[in-house]
Amino acid sequence: MKVIAFNGSARKDGNTAILLNYVLSELQNEGIETELFQLAGKEIRGCMACRKCFQNKDMRCVVNTDVLNECVEKMSEADGILLGSPTYFSDVTTEMKALIDRSGYVARANGHTFKHKVGAAVVAVRRAGSIHAFDTINHFFLVNQLIVPGSSYWNIGIGRKKGEVEKDEEGIQTMKTLGQNMAWLLKKTHA
Repeated sequence: MKVIAFNGSARKDGNTAILLNYVLSELQNEGIETELFQLAGKEIRGCMACRKCFQNKDMRCVVNTDVLNECVEKMSEADGILLGSPTYFSDVTTEMKALIDRSGYVARANGHTFKHKVGAAVVAVRRAGSIHAFDTINHFFLVNQLIVPGSSYWNIGIGRKKGEVEKDEEGIQTMKTLGQNMAWLLKKTHA
């Protein structure tokens, strides 16, 4: 089994990556292979609404000048998907939104490719607005028929400067519990 995690932050190895790594660590402890893919520094653009993915049905977006098709391939091959984003004006980053919109279209155009995978959202936030970002990611999972595990609280960690989420003990414990619950669910759905 494998879980792919996407860090939608423009800051590589920042608070969002720290939170994702707590989840990934718990998955690794349960013998699940993991990978962290960071969108920082990579080109990814929004959807053009051309709907070519519905015509071609080849598990690819026709825009092949950015990282999206590599991401879709990783998502298709994985059993679980983690999407992490910092909170930008009460929502996900533009990079994460591009990943959500375009990969979601490709998956739906190809028979709901992500159906029955396990998906979880992870959100870093300075103060407020994180619930909307959390909802954005979960709406992607639910409309694409993924199974979403719960945790001891919403999957949110509080911190502004790089590393500040480490001080959010409840947030860290929430990530650990999420990793444990995701591992349990993956094992139940792949038994």
